[in-house]
Amino acid sequence: MERGLLALPWVPVNIGGSDLLAKAWFGDAQYRVLLSDLNTVWEEEMSTDDIQSRAQDLNKRLRAPTQAFFSHLCSVARPCFSSQDDDRFSTAHVTLEQHGDNLTIKLKSELAGLPFYWEFLCTATPVGVVCSHLVRPLLAVSRVLQRQVEDLTALLARKDAEIQDYQENGAVLSRARLQTEPFEVHRYRENLFTQIIPQMGVTLDSLSFDSELQTLYMAVSSGKTGQKRKHSPDSSPVAEDNHVSQHHQHISDVPTGASSSLASQEQNDIKASSGRPQVADSKQAVPLPSAAASEERSTSRPKKKKAVGLFR
Repeated sequence: MERGLLALPWVPVNIGGSDLLAKAWFGDAQYRVLLSDLNTVWEEEMSTDDIQSRAQDLNKRLRAPTQAFFSHLCSVARPCFSSQDDDRFSTAHVTLEQHGDNLTIKLKSELAGLPFYWEFLCTATPVGVVCSHLVRPLLAVSRVLQRQVEDLTALLARKDAEIQDYQENGAVLSRARLQTEPFEVHRYRENLFTQIIPQMGVTLDSLSFDSELQTLYMAVSSGKTGQKRKHSPDSSPVAEDNHVSQHHQHISDVPTGASSSLASQEQNDIKASSGRPQVADSKQAVPLPSAAASEERSTSRPKKKKAVGLFR
């Protein structure tokens, strides 16, 4: 149950008119639900016996096995914890009530022609559960995103070095509107903090958690659960966190001047790969090629083709 729930993403939902983040795991005849409004995290875990007892207490006129109760409950409850579209759970009437630190979600639907009632009685979760399902995975996601930014920054530096090499060999851009300035990471970061972030209007109480972040969250979480299954099913949350830290320990901030130095290094690599001789040490004597050898190389070297595509 714990591994299954940990691998699920947080999904923005609207239950009874309240916006929440939710993740819910349903097994054969058991479930576990987590809900959060970013101020509190609530949870409920129910076993087969608990489900049978509550179903009988809330539905005294119904006589059915636990599996029948649970199958119907899944069909009406799953949409509540997986979508913000109210039309998807029109088969059940949903209300939400908060009493102190507890949260109650009431469902009313119909089973075999009779009313079916269910209540999710959620209580505030311990701090360890919040860290395991929210804090640590999101910190790991932030490290992955930082690594992605560093990789893209290095890629832009290589692209700038490639374009510079084309220009030094006489290539001309065919369309002026495609002209770009060399990427400078420090200027971009300054613009990000002073212009882009203020325009985004990001707030600390935002419940947005789009599909790309959900996919990244699942990738990070499933990596942790995979490590947990590999070693021991009794691994502690601290061990899981250490695995994520080791998995991303190579991620670090881009140092000052990294963009320019990387561009220079990549340019040298490009020139080296194209067959140009490297600059030798000043203390070493470089023998001059003979006239015959020079003539042989000049006749055997193929003519450089003109660049095609965006350049001509």
